[in-house]
Amino acid sequence: MANIAAFFDIDGTLYRDSLLIEHFRKLIQYDLIHRREWSEQLETTYMNWEKRQGNYDDYLHEISDQYVEALTGLDKSSVDFASDQVIKLKADRVYRYTRSRIKWHQDQGHKIIFISGSPDFLVSRMAEKYKASDYIGSKYFVENGKMTGGVSPMWGSDSKDKALQYFIDKHSIDMEKSYAYGDTNGDISMLKRVGFPIAINPSREMLHQLNMDDYLKNNTLVIIERKDVIYQVPTSVLHIEDCC
Repeated sequence: MANIAAFFDIDGTLYRDSLLIEHFRKLIQYDLIHRREWSEQLETTYMNWEKRQGNYDDYLHEISDQYVEALTGLDKSSVDFASDQVIKLKADRVYRYTRSRIKWHQDQGHKIIFISGSPDFLVSRMAEKYKASDYIGSKYFVENGKMTGGVSPMWGSDSKDKALQYFIDKHSIDMEKSYAYGDTNGDISMLKRVGFPIAINPSREMLHQLNMDDYLKNNTLVIIERKDVIYQVPTSVLHIEDCC
């Protein structure tokens, strides 16, 4: 018997920011790594993104590289402590729309599957909190209780596509009746394979890709959540404005 699934990205789709960034900050806050790990260059990149003068994907790639470097050699117990603090203090900071959709899918008996580029030790905790049926995140390797610096990433569209196929086979998913939710280019392959693709506050780069693909352009629902208002717009009617 085929099952219906709802595939969710986490960062920017469910969670309002990045779990990795929150974890990085907690490691610094609790003196588990030095403040200098958050370099001046990284701060500049972050400020450019905050002022909307930078590219979101570029920012995440840069911070991910520095995050991996900062974790290398760190005790897994310290990583777990910071992870627990992130979930305890920040895990409710999610979009109202996405949270309501998770509940709706659960009420329908659909499988909830998280596919995220965030570290597996954070994704597993979010999956437990939101009662996901299954999940996968970027795998961070540990030897003798310490982080090795090795990572099997779940950051790009190709890696998410492979993960998607794994879950399709594992759970006998009927993709024509299934849903996917994402916000960046890394989620494009996931959206292309379901009957009901939904883009949550999509990046400019993702909107461009949606408009370049006939299937996505004609079938993707774009959700914009601002303050306490949720807007639903078909991709086919959106126009990407150039800005200075």
